[in-house]
Amino acid sequence: MYVPEHFREADRATLHAAIAEARLATLVTATAEGLMATPLPLLLAPDEGPLGTLYGHLARANPQARLEPVGEALAAFAGPEAYVSPAWYPAKAETHKVVPTWNYVAVHAYGPLETFDDPDRLRDLLARLTDRHEAGRAEPWSLADAPEDYVAAMLKGVVGVRLPIARLDGKTKMSQNKSAADRAGVAAGLAASPDSRDRAVAPLIPR
Repeated sequence: MYVPEHFREADRATLHAAIAEARLATLVTATAEGLMATPLPLLLAPDEGPLGTLYGHLARANPQARLEPVGEALAAFAGPEAYVSPAWYPAKAETHKVVPTWNYVAVHAYGPLETFDDPDRLRDLLARLTDRHEAGRAEPWSLADAPEDYVAAMLKGVVGVRLPIARLDGKTKMSQNKSAADRAGVAAGLAASPDSRDRAVAPLIPR
């Protein structure tokens, strides 16, 4: 990922928080049959290894689960994002030398991809993934709520993936390269948007 210095995010805790907040990732691998990508939820074990380790699972029928990766795998996480209109810049009225852009948060995690199909490991992974995403519900569903024979059959249809993170690229592009006045204009424009995704980005603009 191309990351100009003024957009670079290198703080490990901040990157981990962005991974957790993103929830869904895109897992990309290069294989002998070409590039492959699968959207999937990944669970971060933050203290497993220097940069943490990601866990998830693929359908056993998915070719990405059986084709050996060539080099590192990439897990791409997208955070808050919004279109930025040039109309929000005070500089527009002064020089007209402005163009549209996009503000966003992105984290790319790279590392060697491992697969596993041990039923106990898979069961533990699926239970932890479920507990994470059911947390906060009035009546959270648990893996234990499903019949044991049904769970055992479902486990045969998936393959676990483990990605020890070897390097992290983080990018927080939030108009840091603009003047204070232009940043204030962007924040105000996003805050007034009818789109909740835009409004979520507004407080991330540095003032």
